[in-house]
Amino acid sequence: MMEVAGTSQERTRPTDAAKSVVSQEVKTHFRVCRFIIETGVKLGMRSLPVATACALYHRFFRTASLEVYEPYLVAMSAIYLAGKVEEQHLRTRDIINVCHRFFHPGTEPMELDGKFWELRDSVVQCELLILRQLNFQVSFQHPHIYLLHYLVSVRNLVNRHAWSRTPIAETAWALLKDSYHGAVCVRHPPQHLALAVLYLAIQSYGVELPIGELEWWQALCDDISRGEIEDIMSDLLQLYDMEAKCM
Repeated sequence: MMEVAGTSQERTRPTDAAKSVVSQEVKTHFRVCRFIIETGVKLGMRSLPVATACALYHRFFRTASLEVYEPYLVAMSAIYLAGKVEEQHLRTRDIINVCHRFFHPGTEPMELDGKFWELRDSVVQCELLILRQLNFQVSFQHPHIYLLHYLVSVRNLVNRHAWSRTPIAETAWALLKDSYHGAVCVRHPPQHLALAVLYLAIQSYGVELPIGELEWWQALCDDISRGEIEDIMSDLLQLYDMEAKCM
């Protein structure tokens, strides 16, 4: 954490009001990313385009304020842009109609009237804003490929009966998907996030791996410490606590 000048507790500790603002912002981002993921499913998006949309959203709000920008509009534009980045192009009309039904369940698709075209223009303009805000750096190296390789390596170390009895792979993939609800997905290198979700999945089921000169996780990734893994796992578990608060 950044050091703050001064010695008084009032200056070194965030006020209750400041904590409340941060908590509300985190809740908003959690809800919006859940909206992105659910919308992506309804649009038939693959996992990587959905992950890219969430990453675009989180990167944008690293420097942008919720007081200035409408988060759900940014989310819609992030979905549209992610489709282009990951070569799964989506029509703005489809995105708008799916999002419209999200907010207005049971209604008919929007008419192609002035309101529709105004919203479409807003989505396109916001896409340009995201591009400028991120300096056109919109390609991401996601943890998915690392997790795939790590799972293959760990499976070869574990007794095959123990592996078949415990859903380690399914749990790790679910944890990785859930990580995109929060900024943890862009806060850490992709290989570190992949290792942390696998570590947490293995810990959850109490599966023991062979002990050698190196820990199993050190053999997979040599630029991370146990402390860093625990920090990422803590961030992940906080997301599940946030889910309960957002119900």
